[in-house]
Amino acid sequence: MLTPISAPGDPGEIRLDEDWHVHSTFSDGRSSIQENVQAARVAGLNTLCLVDHVRADTVWVPRFVAETRRVALTGGLRVLCGVEAKMLDASGLLDVPHDHELADRLLIADHQLPTGEGPMDPAHARTLIESGGLCAGGVVEWLMLAYENALERHPGAILAHPFSLLAKMGLDASDLPREAVAKLASVTARTGSQIEISERWRCPEPWVIRAFMSAGVEVLASTDSHEAATIGRYSHCRQLAATVRENLGGR
Repeated sequence: MLTPISAPGDPGEIRLDEDWHVHSTFSDGRSSIQENVQAARVAGLNTLCLVDHVRADTVWVPRFVAETRRVALTGGLRVLCGVEAKMLDASGLLDVPHDHELADRLLIADHQLPTGEGPMDPAHARTLIESGGLCAGGVVEWLMLAYENALERHPGAILAHPFSLLAKMGLDASDLPREAVAKLASVTARTGSQIEISERWRCPEPWVIRAFMSAGVEVLASTDSHEAATIGRYSHCRQLAATVRENLGGR
């Protein structure tokens, strides 16, 4: 297990004995809450956050929370529950049910491009970018504005697999203006929110992580597991953490 990474001005550490994004059969996961919790114990984790996808019309949040609370009582592992909702537009509107606050955490996801007029399928956005119908800079501006506004609406949230949408649109982290990332990091810190590094989506880039850490944002490790066998099993996140450690050593 990696030693926690810390440095002056950072929020403290990146812990790899935690997994903040694990799905269950309440949405599109293949393992039950009980199976996920048992797998987290086997992996030697200290913290597990059970997360499932919601929409505005989702009705099972109370049952999901109750089941998580029941399993958490068995002890030996800190078990939390969260709901993951996608951004709908650049105003930061989320596709989230009214009772989402029953959960411990809200995860804000960039599953679709949040435009000024609503969500756009990333494949369609890619086609428009390639044909000249959209410019990469405008697309990135929409995304950054949506992140900022969503955090203003929902302080204390977690940005789930931040910027994973870029690859789906034929873009990458080099298309992100550093000043825009610094601004988003500042908003994230001011709203008491966090970001995750994602094993499944292999994001964000190390320089993005450093920008958030330098702003005082807590960075959480996650697998975005959809089956119990992969919970807490880090490879890419371990490499990211090592790269960040090397950068810290050069300060």
